[in-house]
Amino acid sequence: MTGPGDAFLGVEASLTGRRWTGPDSDLIRRSEALEQQTLLPGPICRILAARGIAPEDASQFLSPALRDLLPDPRSLRDMEAAGSRILSAVERSQKIAIFADYDVDGGSSAALLLDWLRHQGSNATLYVPDRIDEGYGPNPTAMRELASTHDLIICVDCGTLSFDAIAAGKAADVIILDHHLAEETLPSALAVVNPNRQDESGELAHLCAAAVVFLVLVECNRQLKAKGQNAPDLLSLLDLVALATVADVAPLIGVNRAFVRQGLKVMAKRARPGVAALADIAKLDAPPSAHHLGYIFGPRINAGGRIGRADLGARCLSTHDPDEAQALAEKLDQLNSERREIEQSVREAAMIQAEARGLDGPLVWAAGEGWHPGVVGIVAARIKEATGRPTVVIGLDGDEGKGSGRSIAGIDLGHSVQRVSAEGLLIKGGGHRMAAGLTVARSQLGSAMARLSELLDKQGAGKLGPRDLRIDAPLMPQATTIDLAEEIERVGPFGQAAPAPRFAFPDVAILHAREVGSGHLKVSFGDGLGTRIDGIAFGAFDSDLGTALASGSGARFHLAGKLEINHWGGRKSVQLRIDDAAPV
Repeated sequence: MTGPGDAFLGVEASLTGRRWTGPDSDLIRRSEALEQQTLLPGPICRILAARGIAPEDASQFLSPALRDLLPDPRSLRDMEAAGSRILSAVERSQKIAIFADYDVDGGSSAALLLDWLRHQGSNATLYVPDRIDEGYGPNPTAMRELASTHDLIICVDCGTLSFDAIAAGKAADVIILDHHLAEETLPSALAVVNPNRQDESGELAHLCAAAVVFLVLVECNRQLKAKGQNAPDLLSLLDLVALATVADVAPLIGVNRAFVRQGLKVMAKRARPGVAALADIAKLDAPPSAHHLGYIFGPRINAGGRIGRADLGARCLSTHDPDEAQALAEKLDQLNSERREIEQSVREAAMIQAEARGLDGPLVWAAGEGWHPGVVGIVAARIKEATGRPTVVIGLDGDEGKGSGRSIAGIDLGHSVQRVSAEGLLIKGGGHRMAAGLTVARSQLGSAMARLSELLDKQGAGKLGPRDLRIDAPLMPQATTIDLAEEIERVGPFGQAAPAPRFAFPDVAILHAREVGSGHLKVSFGDGLGTRIDGIAFGAFDSDLGTALASGSGARFHLAGKLEINHWGGRKSVQLRIDDAAPV
């Protein structure tokens, strides 16, 4: 057993420069107790123990039921008023507009409402602001124009901090369905349903905007049934809630686990033309997983808001016309390819600047002239993944810079950005725990980032060990079966606040290696006892990892990564998604 403070398998510096750490003795004891009482496989019990799951709760955790975990919608303030006003607008055939953010959460939230309203015989107007020309959230001009021709405006995934814009739309009733951090006062809207209001308990603070919209629709259905009227099937909409939950990096805890688990089942039925078209164009030939939501669907749906027409994602998700869905999916895929090219150049420049500034502080940041505002968020996410630090990337244009930030578990970036904005060092800024946006005067850039760094340091961001790699358990090739991989999937979905377990394969030989795609490495490895496992290392050549593993067959390494089921040609096999390696 590894002693306290010892590096796991003795790896003090891996091929990516990280120290491996393993489970402590207390965790091992708890996992062994779980194994004895539940008769589940040891690796599964190790994951459950790390999640803090007691033996008597293991069964329910492995099969989360939405009926058991769904909160009462009326536990959120303004819920009844929001539901009642939406139903009133439908019953009176009033004109409804949906003002949505341009990301996946905003597009999914809009599609949820459009679907539900369409079922009720109401066709709403969709409005998504242009990222560059209008910026994030409602603006006075757009709200004033919408209010002049509509009776009700529903703002989704935005609006909580848009005081002037909401006031400009006073000719219509305005409802805000959001999850971003609120101030002590709220805009003058008819209803503000937001689990991150200052006067909420915080118990539902982990919900994304689409989940909030779903709860509003649950309330609408409840009111319909109370009147003796038929209500639309909401379970068929869970694919949108799952997509938004993962893409918006919401923590996969509580009801979010059930949303994603059930939503993936809905998505596998391919009933939504836009999602099916996106899966086909991405050549996805396997049942969708949480990984696919975040890395296959999410970037494509986001691409319209980043560098194309802002409403393309929401339109693709909400259309019921297969031909329109195909055309929109093709356009989004094309924009996503263009986005990757722009992102690559900005990421290279941002990383050079960040390295020069230092990667060990509480905040990693970079700002550059003309960096496209549509890619700064995803560049921040990539640098955050590489450094293990909260990251902000800013594109400068004239006297101002527009930036986006991404955080890490345990560090509330949105709150700190909002604090810096309230102190006058930002023109505006806000967000939630894991992501934030900001606008800053060029003259205040250094001061604003210094203050943000100071606030993040108080949360402990400067004391983190970004070079450590956590290993959940050792695993031998002979024990790595399809059955085990499927059992592991039951512990999921995996994502924010619920990372996929990482296993270490000690002292295995590389049997074959070849470069695939752009900088990725495909390998097979074994322990000399007849079992052969495939592995894939994405971005392997960004470090010494790719060169070392590709150096020749027979070389021996400790490998670390996550197990997944690979679908190919109608067959299933176990594959290791390689995170790291160390020579033996």
